[in-house]
Amino acid sequence: MKLDPVTLAVMNNRMAAIAEEMGVVLGQTGFSPNIKERRDFSCALFDGRGELVAQAAHIPVHLGSTPLSVRAVIERLELAPGDVAIVNDPFAGGTHLPDVTLVAPIFLDGERRPFAYAADRAHHADIGGMAPGSMALATEIYQEGFRLPPVKLMVAGKPARDVFELFFANTRVRDEREGDLRAQLAALRVGADRLLGLVAAVGRAEVAAAMEALKDYADRLMRATLKKIPPGVYRAADAMDDDGFDRGPIPIRVAIEVRGGHATVDFTGTAPQVRGSINANYAITLSATFYVMKCLAAEAVPANEGLMRPIKLIAPPATIVNALPPAAVAGGNVETSQRIVDVLFRALAQAAPERIAAASSGSMSNLTVGGYDTFRARHFSYYETIAGGAGAAPGHPGASGIHTHMTNTLNTPIEALEAYYPMRVTEYRMRRGSGGRGKFAGGDGLVRELECLVKSNVSLLTERRLIAPWGLAGGGDGAVGENYVVRRNGQREKLPGKTNLGLAPGDRIRIETPGGGAWGRTRK
Repeated sequence: MKLDPVTLAVMNNRMAAIAEEMGVVLGQTGFSPNIKERRDFSCALFDGRGELVAQAAHIPVHLGSTPLSVRAVIERLELAPGDVAIVNDPFAGGTHLPDVTLVAPIFLDGERRPFAYAADRAHHADIGGMAPGSMALATEIYQEGFRLPPVKLMVAGKPARDVFELFFANTRVRDEREGDLRAQLAALRVGADRLLGLVAAVGRAEVAAAMEALKDYADRLMRATLKKIPPGVYRAADAMDDDGFDRGPIPIRVAIEVRGGHATVDFTGTAPQVRGSINANYAITLSATFYVMKCLAAEAVPANEGLMRPIKLIAPPATIVNALPPAAVAGGNVETSQRIVDVLFRALAQAAPERIAAASSGSMSNLTVGGYDTFRARHFSYYETIAGGAGAAPGHPGASGIHTHMTNTLNTPIEALEAYYPMRVTEYRMRRGSGGRGKFAGGDGLVRELECLVKSNVSLLTERRLIAPWGLAGGGDGAVGENYVVRRNGQREKLPGKTNLGLAPGDRIRIETPGGGAWGRTRK
C-alpha cells in the first residue's frame, strides 16, 4: 500500500501522539519525584520486528538505545498476550542499571505474532548497589546495583510475583520502586490500547504500511541531508576529565566520512575502557550518534529506525565507547554520552559550520543523596541532574540553566524536594559569567546548594570540571564546573568531579555547573 504525503504526515503524528500520551500517563501516575517532577523517562512504539517507528520527545539517551533492549527481549523471550518483559542490563541494550525498560507485545485479534511493541524506560532513583542512588564511584557493574536480563514481569496479564519480589528486595526504597514500576505498566497499557484503536479506525494494512513508509521517509531525508555535506573525512577529539580513580584526560576520537548520502562514524583511537564508571556501552554510543544525526538534518526527520540506515557506526570493543562486561557503566550513560555528542558536533562543525553550535556544559552534573530519614522513619534515595549552559550558535547566544543534548529532564522544584526529602535548598541561582565570551555568548550554568538535615551518603558523577566546554569560530570557552562540600562549621572543601562522601546533619553540598562555549570572536 502506497500512502500519499498527507496521510503519511497524519499517521506520523498519530503514532507520535500515542507515545506522548504514554509519557503523560507515566508522569502523572509515577510515585517518585524523579518520575513525576523531573520526568526522567521515555516512551516509544516499535513494529513487529522491534524496529523503532515512533517516539515521544523525551530523553535522547534513552530513545536511541531502547531499540536494542526491545530486540534483546524479542530474541530471548517468547511473549504472549498479556506478557510484559523487564530488562535493565546495559549489555542487553540498556544504558545503566537505574534505567529500567518494560516491553509489551501488542497483538491483533486472530494473530499469533505481535503486530507491534510498546516500550518505556524510566530512571529508578535506587536499584541497589554499594551506595544509595546506584550511581556510586564503582569499578565493576556488580557494585552498581541489581542487574536484570530480559525476563517476564507479567505473564498472561498477571504479575510474576517472584520477579517483583526480587526487584523490590534489591532496592532501599520499595514503595517508590513499586509505584514507578506500576506507572510504567499503566503507560504500556495506554500505548497498546491507543495503537489498537488506530488499527480499528484505519485498518491493519494502512498502519503497517505507514510504519514502513515512515522508516523509508526518514532514510531518504537523512540521505538528502548527508548529500548536502561536502564529501570528506572530518576528524575531532575531545576528552573526559578522568574516571574518578586514575588521572585523565581520557580521549574520545572520531572520524566521520561522508560520501554519496552515506556516513561512516568511526571511533577508532578512543581510549580503552577504564576502571571507573564512565564506560559507555554500544547502546549509548549508538544513541548519541542517532541524536546528533537527527540534529544535523535541516528538516524535521521522523525519529525512527530509518534515520540510521545510511550511517555505519564503528565503535571498537573494549573502549569507553563500547565497553564490555564487567565494566562499570553508570557514568557512561550520563557523562560519556555527552562527550560523544560533543566530539561528533566538533567534527561536523568542519563540514557544516553554519549549523553547529559550540559545546554546551557537557555534563549532567549527577547528584545522588541517600540515607535514613529520621523525620519520616524511612530510607530515602534522591537523584537529580543539574542543568548548565548551552553552547552559542551562529546567530544567537546559548540558553542559560538548561538541560542539553542527551538529557531532557526538568529540575526538581524546591517545594517538592523539601516536602519529600530531609534536605533544604539553601541556594539556587544562575552562575553569572560562566558562559564563554564571544560574538554570541555561551549560556550560564547554575549554582545549586543543598543542606542535608540527616546523616547522608552523597555520590557525585560530574564532568567538565577540568576540561572546559569549547567555543567555536573564535568564541571563548565556557567556565568549568566546581563541586564543594560546606561543613556545618563553615569549612569549605573543594571536591573532585567524581566522588562518594558522607555528610553530617547541617553539611551542604554545592554544585556549580559549567557554562556553554561562545560562538564567534568579539568585535573590538
